[in-house]
Amino acid sequence: MLTFQEFTEFVQGLTPTIREVVDRYVGHVEVDYKADDSPVTRADREIEQYIVARIEARFPGGTIVGEESGTHPAAETNESGSVEWIVDPIDGTKSFIHGVPLFATLIGVMVDGEAVYGAIYNPMLDDLIVGDNRVALRNGRPTRMRECDSLKQATLLTTDILDVAKHRNLPNFMALAERCRLLRTWGDAYGYCLLASGRADVMVDPIMSRWDLAALIPVIRGAGGVITDYYGGDPATGDSIVASGSAERHAEVLAILNA
Repeated sequence: MLTFQEFTEFVQGLTPTIREVVDRYVGHVEVDYKADDSPVTRADREIEQYIVARIEARFPGGTIVGEESGTHPAAETNESGSVEWIVDPIDGTKSFIHGVPLFATLIGVMVDGEAVYGAIYNPMLDDLIVGDNRVALRNGRPTRMRECDSLKQATLLTTDILDVAKHRNLPNFMALAERCRLLRTWGDAYGYCLLASGRADVMVDPIMSRWDLAALIPVIRGAGGVITDYYGGDPATGDSIVASGSAERHAEVLAILNA
């Protein structure tokens, strides 16, 4: 079984090339649009192709699921359990297109459906956070979510308020925002970096894909946080994320969102 140390060292080895690809394209990005009208760039495809090739070479067992290239079946199976690598090469492509550093590469490992390891790497800031549900490390040092005694003290993040209106209950979300000290759209993967490093308190994403969320779960839990779907269910099988720093705050947030 892949260890957390092996996972961390492997991801650290990927970061120079990811950063080089991003640096090459930032400021002059050619954008294509997928069938769902979401944007994709050559950088997305190059980064994913690189990560997939490195995983296949280093860890030949298991399956790789990439946002841009789909599922890559295992070349061989040499260990028990169903192992999946979930790769989102640029989470926050819209930010990347505009040169805004609120994006990151996400790499998650799931075993028998459970998210066991996750990495969030922001190449423009050269900032790497990894987690295994028990601990989280930011650039090699332990990192924790900050204490928040009440929502009145909380910084609430979401990626796009229009997505809340489209997929969930916007008045309830705004009621939550009114209870918090601050609402900001410091979103996509960067929002979870802020939570895991003690710089924000609550993140609400009303719609998520599998490759968006697999890496986030071990990081947030490793940093001492609580992460579920919009209704308090298992985030690994859900289509949304609510993350916060304690069970008490999390229950309060869910109650307001689903009132």
